[in-house]
Order: sequence, then C-alpha cells, then structure tokens
Amino acid sequence: MRTVVAKFGGTSLASAAQFIKVQEIVKADPDRRFVVASAPGKRFPEDIKVTDLLLRCYEAAAGENDFEPILEQIALRFREIIAQLGIDFPLDNEIDILRNHLQRDPQEDYVVSRGEYLNSRILAVFLGYTFVDPEWCVCFDENGSLNLPMTRRAMTAALRPLNNAVIAGFYGADMSGRIHTLSRGGSDVTGSLAAAALKADLYENWTDVSGLLAADPRIVDSPRTVKYVSYRELRTLSYMGASVLHTDAVLPVSDMDIPINIRNTDRPEDAGTTIVRKLPKGAKKDPIIAVAGQRGMSVIQVEKVMVSDGSGFSAIMLDILRNRQLPFEQCLTGIDTVTLVIRSDYLVQCKESLFEEIREKLNPDYLGLKENLSMIAVIGEKGTEVSDANVRVLQALTAAGISISTMNQGAGKLNLLVGVPEEYYTEAIRAIYSTIEEHTS
Repeated sequence: MRTVVAKFGGTSLASAAQFIKVQEIVKADPDRRFVVASAPGKRFPEDIKVTDLLLRCYEAAAGENDFEPILEQIALRFREIIAQLGIDFPLDNEIDILRNHLQRDPQEDYVVSRGEYLNSRILAVFLGYTFVDPEWCVCFDENGSLNLPMTRRAMTAALRPLNNAVIAGFYGADMSGRIHTLSRGGSDVTGSLAAAALKADLYENWTDVSGLLAADPRIVDSPRTVKYVSYRELRTLSYMGASVLHTDAVLPVSDMDIPINIRNTDRPEDAGTTIVRKLPKGAKKDPIIAVAGQRGMSVIQVEKVMVSDGSGFSAIMLDILRNRQLPFEQCLTGIDTVTLVIRSDYLVQCKESLFEEIREKLNPDYLGLKENLSMIAVIGEKGTEVSDANVRVLQALTAAGISISTMNQGAGKLNLLVGVPEEYYTEAIRAIYSTIEEHTS
C-alpha cells in the first residue's frame, strides 16, 4: 500500500462544512492514511483566524487584563464545528485547561498552539483516526530551535506503527515538555517532516488555491497554474513571496525525493501543482515557470578604486554586515564597486551607524543608498539560459518605461533578479509576465 501524507491548511478546516470536504477527500483515497491539520482559518474575509484570537487571548492574560471574552469567542468557534459535525468531544474540559494556564503563568507558544491541538483532535474523532500530539515527536532544543535528527527518529517511532493518524501541525516541545511553535505556516513543515519520517510516496498540501500560480493574481488577471515545479524553483518562489507553501517545508521531502502536490480543498478535481526533482517520464515543463517579487528593498553602493586588487575590501564589507547580524538579499561586485541589496526594514534602526562604520573601516570613494526599490525574480531552471530570455525581460521593462536599478543572474541560472523602483512594481510584474507567457509552450 502506498502512503500519502495530506496536510490541510486553515481555510480547509475553518468550519464544519470544510471538515466534511476534508473527510470526503481523505476517504476518496485509502492511501491518505496520515493527515496534518492547521487551526481554523478565516470563514469569510472579515473573519479572524483562531490563531490570531489565541494570540490576543495570551496578550490580554499576560497584561493581566480580562481574557474571558476572547476565550469565549475561541470556544464558540470550536463548539459550532463540533455541534454541526455531530460528534462527541470534551471541549469544555480542554477550554478549562487553557483557562487555568492563562490564569497562572501564560506561555505564548503554548497558547497559540492550542488551535492546531484542538482542531486536530476534533478531526481525528471525525475521521476515526488516531490523534498524534507533536509534543511527543516534533523535538526542539531549549533555545527553541527545531532538532531535526531527533525529530526524524521520534516521528518515525510515533507514526510507523499506526495505520492512520491525524497529527497537529505548527508546534512541538523540548525535552522539558515546554511547547515551542514553528513560524507562521509551520504546519507545512510538520507535514513535510511526517512525510519524510514515513518515507511517504507523496506529500499533499491542501489549501485554497489550485496549485502554484505563475504570477500574483492580485496583479495579473487569471495567471496560469504551473503544472510542475522543481524543489529549487519552489524554494525561490516561496522566498520571493509566493505564499502557497512554507519555504522550510521543501527540504525534508526533497532530501528523500518525495513529490509534493499542492491541491485545492474546494476543487479536489483539479490536479494542482506537483513539485519534483525529476519530471515523470513524458511530462513537459515550461523553461520559465513564474515571476514573483518583493517590495521594500534598499541598495547600498560602495565604490573604491581597485577594490578587486586583493585588499579584502569585499570581505571587510561582508564582515561588517555579519557582525551586525544584518542579512542581505544580493551582493554584486565589480572592478571598483560592491553593491548590496538589503530589506529596508532592516536598515531603519541602524542606517546611520552602519554608514559610519563603513566609512571608518573602508574609506570609500563613494557611499550611496537607493531606497524604495522592489526585487523581481524571473524563475525557471535553465529557463534563463535561453539565449533571448533575459533580452525579452529587459525589452519588456524598457517598453513599459521602467528603469532598472540592479540585475543579477547566479551561476546556477535558476533565476534572473531585477531591481526596479517600488512605484513601478505592479507594472513590472505585468510586463514581465506578458513576455514570458508569449513564449510559453
């Protein structure tokens, strides 16, 4: 029998009606024996996610304010789901446990993790599956860092003996039993860890879109769905803001060549997007798959004659950033220049002192800063090797009257990165998407 791990996001489990859809999907394929669940998400645009309610509840309790009205909102969400599903679940006992925790010494990670905990327990009862608490098998160090080797061993031991199970996403615990959470969207990571521990044949990630889109639908009208994406391409897309899958969810399954299939809970008949290392036999993939970007970037340019003369100028510049724990997006070097692309919000508190240190240690001939930029990635393994691909991108931007601040293509030629003024971000995305669509097979 094949093993499929199916992770369902917050919108997929936001209400009893969504639970019924999930049950139909799970029961439609007997290979879907392991399910990872998120906390209830939004039922409608103005709704509030349960995780956000739990965070408000924690903040009220930590500030010694009345948290009971918020806790009642949370309890009501779960009561509605339980009542409409017609199942027996001891919700009042669980709410009392949470209330007692809030009254004593509330811990933020514990409180915000209860959305996944309760939703997963309810789903396990509804499906007739075993509930597995990640507190037992998603292992953190005491400093809150995920311990991957220990997690792999513990998850394998916890899941392998079971025929089927529901695992709560988003959290785990350290050796003392203290709850720690992953970053938002971390249920994707839990699903990936479970798939790796089980050596699954497939990891399905069910959400509210029918796969990965070739551009942001808020910018481009009806962008196409990408059928196949490589693990490397997906990580780049996720990093550049395509939020369909948590960036860190790729590594555990890619190490074991487990395909990821992104599917739509509301449209289960759609094939979605499949993420693979190698294409299935006979399958075809577009050389350039998507365009994605990030706003809020700044460019620092440092010029000094003969910086490439072996003086270590670039290394000193990077040491300045490292010592300040200041990450950068790109580093471009020329004969007399070093150009760094950095997120603008990182510079807000340290811009003046950073520039003072650069002047003191490097004595540059010129030190400049460009702000209010966007970085746009044209993504496709080997796609940007196509002789005219980069030319077409530049021609499209020129025709749209958009100036280019920076441009970079790494040796791996996975993507072409272009910097444009922030006010032209949407126009640049549309122009680039149009030109790659014209040449899509």
